[in-house]
Amino acid sequence: MEMWQKISYAVLLGMMIVFLLPRAKVMLKQSPKASGSDWQAVLIPLLLVVGFVILLIKLV
Repeated sequence: MEMWQKISYAVLLGMMIVFLLPRAKVMLKQSPKASGSDWQAVLIPLLLVVGFVILLIKLV
């Protein structure tokens, strides 16, 4: 990859961060807080996926 492409990608990435960071802060302030059941709904499928991946690793 040419040097000018690397520089342009870095500039674009920096601009994306500059534009998205303030919007992300606003979204975090306005979002509802998670309850215990919300976390449980996330953790159970996540643990199932991790367990499945471990099972696949053990089978190989």
